[in-house]
This record gives sequence, C-alpha cells and structure tokens, in this order.
Amino acid sequence: MNFFKHAPKLIVLLILTWIGWQAYAYFLDKNAPEISVSGINENCYHCGEVKCCVVSNKTGDATLWLDGQPLASSVRIKAHQEGQSFAIPTKTLSNGKHVLKAEFADNTFNHNKVTINRDFYVDNAPLQAVFVKTGAPHKVFQGRTLHIQFQANKEIKHAYITALSRTFECFPESRGSKIYECFIPIECEEQPNEYLLAIDIEDKVGNTLHLDNKFQVVVFPFKKEVITVTSDKVQEEKSLGRDGKCLEDDIAQLCTQSPREKLWRGTFCAPIEIQRITCDYGTIRTTQHKGRYAHKAVDVINMPRSVVWAPQDGIVVLKDRFAPSGNTVIIDHGLGILSLFYHLDDFADIEVGQKIVQGNPLGTIGKTGFATGYHLHWEMRINNTPVDPMQWIKM
Repeated sequence: MNFFKHAPKLIVLLILTWIGWQAYAYFLDKNAPEISVSGINENCYHCGEVKCCVVSNKTGDATLWLDGQPLASSVRIKAHQEGQSFAIPTKTLSNGKHVLKAEFADNTFNHNKVTINRDFYVDNAPLQAVFVKTGAPHKVFQGRTLHIQFQANKEIKHAYITALSRTFECFPESRGSKIYECFIPIECEEQPNEYLLAIDIEDKVGNTLHLDNKFQVVVFPFKKEVITVTSDKVQEEKSLGRDGKCLEDDIAQLCTQSPREKLWRGTFCAPIEIQRITCDYGTIRTTQHKGRYAHKAVDVINMPRSVVWAPQDGIVVLKDRFAPSGNTVIIDHGLGILSLFYHLDDFADIEVGQKIVQGNPLGTIGKTGFATGYHLHWEMRINNTPVDPMQWIKM
C-alpha cells in the first residue's frame, strides 16, 4: 500500500530527472559527435553505383559534398540507428581521384559539429593489357633470365605469371609506370623445350584479364673443368669461417625478406674491370671436396686486391666470412634479386643494412675461402635460383 501511496511522487521525480538530464544534454553537452561513412573507403578504387551509409552516435543533421558540390543537405540521422543511405553513381564521374566530405551537427544547443573528408578513386575503364614483345616466342638459354613485360592501360592491383610450375609476381618497370615486368630464372638443368606461360591480371576494382604466351628454353653448351683445392687450404678456411650450409641458409632467408619493389634503375655493370673470365657461368666443375657440380657463377680476374664495386643500387644484406666463399658480401636489389661476391681479400667501409649505389666499393679481389688464386666469384640469384650475371650487364 505504501508503494501505491508514493507512486505519483516517484513518477514525478523520474519525470523531473529525465527533463533535467535532457536539459543538461541539450545545453551543456560539448562532446563532438562521432560519425562513420561506410561504402567509400579511404584511398580505394570504386566503380559502378556505390551504396554508402552515414551513421552517428547522436541525433542530428548531415550534409554531404562530392568534389565540393552539394550531394545531400540536412539529412536527419537518429542516434545508434541504421543511419542514412545514399548512392554515388561513379559512372557520371571522371576516372581518377575524388573527395567525399561529410559534415554532421547534433541537436544540442551548441550544435556540436564534426567533419570528415575521404579521398577515393573512380575506375570505370575496362582492363586491357598487351605483351610488350609480340610475334615469335621468347627464347632463353639454360641458366639465363627470362624477362617478360606487358603494358596495361591503367594501374593494376597485381599480376602473376605462371610458368615452369611456379608463380612469379609482376612489378611496375618504374614508379608510376604502366609497363609491368617479371624476371623468371631458368635453371641450368631445365630441359630444352617450348613452354607455356600465363599472366593473370587484376585491377583495383576487381576486373581480371588473362594473357597466354609461349617461350623456348634453348640448350647451352656448358664447359667443363677440373680444379684442385689442397686439403690444407680447406681445413684452414673451415677454421676461419662459417660452413657452407650456414651461407645457403642465410641466402634463402634473405630472398624471402627481399623488398617487393625495384631498388634499381637502368642496366647493371660489371663489379670490376674484367681482364679475363677464368670460369664461365654453368661450367661443369670437378673438385676433390665437392665432386661434380655446376658452377653457377662467373669467376673474373683483375690485379690482386683491386677494388670490387656494386654493380647496381641496393642494400647490403650480408657481410661475413664463410669457409667455401671466404669474405662474402651480398647486395639485395629488391624483387628477390641478389648479387653475391666471394673470396674478397678485405671489406670496404660498409655495414649490413646500408643503402648502396652503383659503383660504391665493396672490398678488394682476394683468394679467401676455397679459392686457388686471386679472383672474384660473381653470382646473381632470383628468388634463390642462380642465373648468369653476364646477361644482366647487357639487358
């Protein structure tokens, strides 16, 4: 009975409390509202009719502009509800960059406001691409690099080449270029034959394109040689440097960590003034401690202790001593492409992680490691597959 006796007072108290809270919220609330715009993503590409929605944590009115022109005015939005939907017909817009601006004012006495600007891109152009080289199939020797290029009509999201049961990513030839390229390493042991390659391209709004082509792997007459490294030399070098497995493990890891961008421009140069090539790439070599194997590098000579320099721009990713390779430097040129230099007499003033440009000194010609005389072992790898570096100074 007491509850019913005091119920009117409680109801009046609740009403007054609610009115006081509403008055407080209306006159004294100075917190900026929060709004979100779905459908249009920052710096993303869109096509067709894009459905969007404005949502707020407060009740109020929203005004929208597209490229500075009014899109919608005084659109009522209720707090914590589904929001207000609208559509942007991108086919009426030019391809390229656009700006959506949303301004929201709540219903308080202060009309607290918030404004957001969202940059986005329109792309309604059909995706088109063509091989830069047309006509006869590409030809490449065993142990060389197959260089594939195609030109697109616009910037793409990504492209992948499938060849030799492997997948390779394509990259712009240079920053902002619409010519994309891929460097495919051909193993020395790859069987001479005609092979298919396929490119799958996707642009930034999801359009896809498929291109097919052929290439031919041509047999190369690799030379043969026998060299002798004394047991004393092998034991001495093993005591001075890490073993060869550590080197191969390091190279494999460096290839996976290589930046997915091109760090160089132009052609490569030779790392020394070459007086003579003492061992060609792919030479079938026989030694006491390694048996019979393919020498997947080029041995070049000049005067002992003459300077060795970087053949192209990149990053120094390894500077160490190993038993088989002696004093070793590796440069990462990006895209999984590494230059390796073995048997150095000493190192230049370089450190791991340092950016380096073409022509910077790396060290001097030596005979550290399993070397029978002064020379430079010059090697290149693409995703840990050795290729002939001499081809790269002529590309």
